[in-house]
Parts: sequence; structure tokens; C-alpha cells
Amino acid sequence: MITDMTVGKPSGVLWKFTIPMLVSVMFQQLYNIVDSIVAGKFVGVNALAAVGASYPITMIFMAVATGLNIGCSVVISLYFGAKEYRQMKSAVSTSLLTVLGIGALLTALGLIFSRPLMVLLKTPGDIFGDSALYLNIYIGGLIFLFLYNICTGVFTALGDSRTPLYFLIASSLGNIVLDLVFVINFHMGVSGVAWATFLAQGLSSFLAFITLRKRLKAVESLKYKLFSGSMLKKIMEISVPSILQQSFISVGNLFVQGLINSYGSAVVAGYSAGMKINTFAITSFTTLGNGLSSFTAQNTGAQKTERVAKGFRSGVFMVLSVAVPVFLLFFFCGRPIVQLFMSEGGEQAADVGVEFLKIVSPFYMIISLKLISDGILRGAGAMKAFMAATFSDLILRVVLAYLFSGIWGATGIWLSWPVGWLLEPHCPWDFISRECGRRAG
Repeated sequence: MITDMTVGKPSGVLWKFTIPMLVSVMFQQLYNIVDSIVAGKFVGVNALAAVGASYPITMIFMAVATGLNIGCSVVISLYFGAKEYRQMKSAVSTSLLTVLGIGALLTALGLIFSRPLMVLLKTPGDIFGDSALYLNIYIGGLIFLFLYNICTGVFTALGDSRTPLYFLIASSLGNIVLDLVFVINFHMGVSGVAWATFLAQGLSSFLAFITLRKRLKAVESLKYKLFSGSMLKKIMEISVPSILQQSFISVGNLFVQGLINSYGSAVVAGYSAGMKINTFAITSFTTLGNGLSSFTAQNTGAQKTERVAKGFRSGVFMVLSVAVPVFLLFFFCGRPIVQLFMSEGGEQAADVGVEFLKIVSPFYMIISLKLISDGILRGAGAMKAFMAATFSDLILRVVLAYLFSGIWGATGIWLSWPVGWLLEPHCPWDFISRECGRRAG
């Protein structure tokens, strides 16, 4: 269902639009979490560590896919809000062709450099083989990841957050079933976990693409360009800073993962469990920010910037209504959640995961507000301000992790997260408001 977010009460429009997005990301994270649970419970702690050791590398690819998703979504939202459907369709077509090309290139590069990267990260020898195997299968399915993300971005730009939800529910359930079948019945180990994700993601991306084509045919417009260089430039003006912002965090995590790997497999496994749980929360906040990006872009394109301020206030309320209960759950019930990932003998790893959550989760309210502000900036096209507000995350996280680990060991690495969030610059609302007005003018 295509939704025009330039009309109606902003708070009601945003709640209706973002709740399916939030449920979608929960299902998406669910099957990432299930991968680790199946590996840890039915294969062993080393398998959990193997999946976790490759995670920062997979997040680099995810950063590119997410950044492209954001850039395409913002540009398409602007044209949709302005009722320029010919340009909107050209933006969609250009986005799809660009993403498929980038996905193919990154697949080739990933397969070539995956093992050297894992050596550079000092991946422990007892998990290196399984970790490399998991990573290579994951990279083989990158084209599906990129295609699905861009289709999701287009649906979101058109105000349709329900269709991606339906695909994610089906994909998540399929992934979970395949995880259990491949690992428990076929005894495929870590490779079974990877192949389950590959197949589930491939099917969902194909179905999303077919549905998107049908949806766009229903929107009447004049003949449009299948690929436009000028349109690509507009998309990249938003996408590149978004990719860099996501990549800064991912590259920072690479350095931090190399430091964590030096503490051995048990710490890697515990961090992997804690990180997967933490990512569930952070991705939820980011998703709400992405919803605000589409809302802001549509209203900026329609020159209704007064609605953006109301949307921002609603966004703050929405994200805090998620951040507070998630903090309480992770802080007070962290151990039983972490234990879901552990097989017998994983007590040391569980202690690491619980400690990580207790240190990080109390600061969810701070980072969630920052991510909401980022969403407004992206939607308004204020990418210089967006980059200035987020670039410090890379430097702070890495520098603080190495500094604190020298004092408090692995605990110091966990402390670098909240301290980095506290020190990271935040954009005040008056600045955000001026940028929205400037873009609309």
C-alpha cells in the first residue's frame, strides 16, 4: 500500500508507517540471532565464536547495502512527495541497476579478500576454518542482500512499510526452519547456518523484486529513463555519506574485533552473543530514524517543512518508548537471554555477554535520540551536517577501546561504547530545522 505522508496528523502517520518497519527489523534480527543460537547450542561455543568472528566483516557489506537503501529511499521519497512520478520511476530503475552492479563487484572482492581479512583480524586458529567457511557462503549471497535492501528502500519511500514486513516474516521463519534442518538433521555445522540464510534471503529478494515491479506499473507516468547519470548523482549524494557513516562504524568494529580476538575464543563467543542482542536494539532505533527520513523527504519535497518539526517530536517519543523497555529487559534479564546462545560449558562466554549488556544498555536512550536526529538530517539532504555528527564514532570507538583495554582488559572495550556515545556530537533541533527549510526552499 502506497502512503502519502504529506497529509494527515504527523504522529498518526508516523506510528502507522514505522510500526511495520520496526516489526520487520525485529524479524530480520531474529534470524540473525537464531543463526548464532543454533550454532552455539547445537554445534558448540567455538561455532558461535566462528560466526561472531566474521560478523564485523559481514557488517561492512551490510553498511553498503543499508547506505544505498537510505540514499535511494530519500531521493525517491522527494519525487513521490512532489508528485513527479516520471522522475520517481527513473530513480527506482537507476537504483536497481546500480545496486546490482555494486553487489556483483563486492561479491568478487569479498571472495578474494575474505581470508586475508580474517588473518589481519587475528582470528583464533581453532575457529578460523569455520569462520572463513561461513563468511564465504555469506558473501556468495550478497547479490540477494543488496537486491532485497533496495526493494525495501523503494517500498519505504512510497510509504509502504507493510509489504517488506510480510517478506521478512516469511524469510525469517524459512531461515529458522532451514537452520534447524541443516544443523540438527543434516549435521552441516556452521555451513548449514550460512546456507540457511543464503536460501531464505535469495527467495525473499526475488519475491520482493517481482512485487515491486507490479506495484510500480500501477503508478501512471510518462516514459522514463531506465538509467540516468544525473539521477545516479543525486542518489549518491545521499548514499555515499550514508555508506561512509555505516562503514565508519563497521570499520571501527573491525579494529575492535581484532582486539577482542586476542582474548581467545570464549571472549569472542561471549561478545558475539552480546553483540547480536545489542544489534537488535540499535537496529530498531536506526529503523525508526529511517522512517523519519522518508517522512522528512516526502514533506520536504512537498515544501511542508512545518510537518517535519511535529514528526521529530513524535519520533523522539517513539524511539524512547522502545529504548526504555529494551534497556530494562537487557539489563535485568541479560543472563537468561545470553544463555540461549550457549551450550554446556559456556559459562565464561555467558559472563562476557552479560557484562557487555549491563555496560551498554543503560545508554540506549542517548544513542536512540542521536539516531532519530540522523534520520531527519538524511531526509532533509543535509549530508555534511550528518557526516560531521557521526564521523567521530569511528575514532572514538577505536581509540577508547584500545585505551580502556590497556587499563581494564576486555571490560574496557565494552566501556568504549557508552563513553563514545556520550562524547559523540549531536545536532541541535534549531540547526536541523534550518537545514530542512533550506532544502525545501
